[in-house]
Amino acid sequence: MHPALRDLAESRKRGRPRGITSVCSAHPLVIRAAIRHGVAHGAAVLIEATCNQVNQEGGYTGMTPADFARLVRAMAAEEGLAGENLILGGDHLGPNPWKSLPAEEAMARAGAMMRAYVEAGFEKIHLDASMGCKGEPPALGDEVVAARAAQLAAIAEKHAPDPARLAYVIGTEVPVPGGADHVLDHVTPTSPEAAWNTVAVHRDTFRREGLESAFDRVIAAVVQPGVEFGNANVVAYDRQAAARLSAALDRLDRLVFEAHSTDYQPPEALSALVRDGYPILKVGPWLTFALREALYGLDLVAGELDPSYGSRPLYQAMEALMQSEPGHWRGHYHGEEAEQRLHRHYSYSDRIRYYWPHETAQAAIGRLQRALEGRTIPEPLFSQFLPGLPANLGHAGVDAILIAAVTRVLDLYAAATMA
Repeated sequence: MHPALRDLAESRKRGRPRGITSVCSAHPLVIRAAIRHGVAHGAAVLIEATCNQVNQEGGYTGMTPADFARLVRAMAAEEGLAGENLILGGDHLGPNPWKSLPAEEAMARAGAMMRAYVEAGFEKIHLDASMGCKGEPPALGDEVVAARAAQLAAIAEKHAPDPARLAYVIGTEVPVPGGADHVLDHVTPTSPEAAWNTVAVHRDTFRREGLESAFDRVIAAVVQPGVEFGNANVVAYDRQAAARLSAALDRLDRLVFEAHSTDYQPPEALSALVRDGYPILKVGPWLTFALREALYGLDLVAGELDPSYGSRPLYQAMEALMQSEPGHWRGHYHGEEAEQRLHRHYSYSDRIRYYWPHETAQAAIGRLQRALEGRTIPEPLFSQFLPGLPANLGHAGVDAILIAAVTRVLDLYAAATMA
């Protein structure tokens, strides 16, 4: 098991808590930014793919686990990241992509996915069978979840090149992937009793199934510490509200908690999460949100520098694309049409990220890159449309500016996890 994962609980016990940023994105520029950031800081880089993004059937990215692993490793080699500093993780690995099917069929497909992940060299494995399948309630009890998690763990143990390198994350109280689709006033943290019961039931189930050595490599449980984001608001971490849950770790010995949906948290909240026992900080939409902000800023810059470029053609192309293919956002964005339009482009849930690989989006980005090629963005114009980024990037090119926008977010996580 990689030391960056293995030593999280021990560093907390010693009073010197450290964490790790879990980058949950399939966007190539986000992945490159994360790898480049790791090289600059001499730190381990954890890149995670989700079951919906990447699976044996291609997921919504069209990539299998082997495809994704090749992509990330090739970038790591190009950027000079040592192989031992790259960790690949699989998030929400379970029946979620097939939950409309009967449980037996959905779990069979989840098992095939698990095999594909571990055979491709993914080592951090989130076992998530918390969702009901066809004819079942939306959320399942700990006993059923643990039994299905053990079923998937057995497949991972059998097919991983070196099972001793696998690190498991368990947990049934999983926030909504990608953020909530409504305004949130507060989020109730997981109760200590629920966290203890989840771990105890999984421990007993794994032992009963002869998977003691696998359970010994469970490093964390997913809980809800009270952080979440909706389309237009963020619920920040409240240490006092989560105090009982944080204290629950004292009875869980070698485990820590994993925090999902930490996107858009204030810097002080990220640091507090690490100190309080949630050192695995998952981030995804915030990174592509920052990327989109920079793209839209450059769209405005190009129009100012070259009137023939037009009025926000990238924005217009994305709006037309999302209207013509609404599957990734309809059902998540509500309200009047004007409100839905704002959410399509600017929502914190950032469902526009699903559209960037589309050939229409790529063509529009290519046009933007050609419009700015060979140009230096004047500092006042850079400040107007790309605030917060160093103005000396005005000559650096589109990709460098986009990577810098993502890096700003990664810097906040580094400050929290490397303290």
